[in-house]
Amino acid sequence: MEVQLQHLFIDFEFTMPEKNKKNPDFYPEIIEAGIVVVQDGRVTDQFSSFVTPIRFPILTERCKSFLNISQQQVDEGMPFVSLVQKLQEYQKKAKTSVVTWGNMDMRVLRINCEKANLTFPFLSKEIDLSMEYKRFFGDQNQTGLWKAVQEYGKEGTGKHHRALDDALTTYNIFKLVEKDKRYLEKPEPTTIGDRVDFSKLLNKFA
Repeated sequence: MEVQLQHLFIDFEFTMPEKNKKNPDFYPEIIEAGIVVVQDGRVTDQFSSFVTPIRFPILTERCKSFLNISQQQVDEGMPFVSLVQKLQEYQKKAKTSVVTWGNMDMRVLRINCEKANLTFPFLSKEIDLSMEYKRFFGDQNQTGLWKAVQEYGKEGTGKHHRALDDALTTYNIFKLVEKDKRYLEKPEPTTIGDRVDFSKLLNKFA
């Protein structure tokens, strides 16, 4: 059966510069990817991999400590070009919307593609769920991913700052927000007065 609609919930973790050390050439590179594929409302695939950075292959101590990722893990990760090919394959399967928490994931992917002379893999609609959440709840500030899920009285999936766990948590918030939207968009139940045309009723008994 042909898939009608596909959502890709994506989270990337990036390299970080050392604190207090300026490097004007530095730009963040993807070092871990997590993808949850949802087709017609059903999870059909999950993907997780470390990714080897190209321009700045040696991780800073700050990056390793903050993300709890080792140099060996990224050294043994997939090449960035293979990640882009993987994303292109997903894109081909159906009409696709890409969902991330915040705009950094797609911004960094664009920069990395540009630096590697690769075509950006997505032509699809991009949804920044953090902005949807902000608009929906009227928050003044952009809320962090795991704070948002806790505000729903839930817990995040797995560990924060693990790409696949964050992608799954994004999917879970997406489901909660969509459910609330549908609830709020439901029309008020009709009253008996709305259902009965009293003029016709009165004519009947006149």
